[in-house]
Amino acid sequence: MEEISYAKYRRLFLGSRRAFHLEMKDEYHVTDEDEPFRQFLAGETVDLEWLADWLKHIRDATSAGIAVQRVRIVTEPLNDYARFLLAVSPNNIAAGEDIRYLPSDKAAGIDLPKEDCWLFDDDNLVFVIFAGDGRSYGFCQPEDPELTARYARVRDQVWERAIPYAEYVT
Repeated sequence: MEEISYAKYRRLFLGSRRAFHLEMKDEYHVTDEDEPFRQFLAGETVDLEWLADWLKHIRDATSAGIAVQRVRIVTEPLNDYARFLLAVSPNNIAAGEDIRYLPSDKAAGIDLPKEDCWLFDDDNLVFVIFAGDGRSYGFCQPEDPELTARYARVRDQVWERAIPYAEYVT
């Protein structure tokens, strides 16, 4: 597996027609989210400055005609971190991202892989690399067409079953 730079990841993103993100962990330890998550837990207004660059990236991508999709496979009832993501997701959606939720019990029968991914179109698979403490620190791109095809099949299955954000929150 080849480790790739953030810049290359962004180029893959902007060079695609469809960018799909599969999230399967119950929580992530993203350094930029530490303070906003603390604010959320304390019932304070969440400062969204940490999200501004990502939202611009999504607006740029969707303005260029790229479909940006995300499925979060979640354990219910939702933990604090999943509720935090649910609370900030309207900002991503307003930027053009299509976010859907799939309760883990509704994923039965799908051969879910171990790793979260970004899948660009059907042929560029990218994993986020996580350290032992759960912090993300980079990206890698496997050069395995069979693995990429498996993730494409999983993408199609979870996308079909996932519940659009607006329906999920009601």
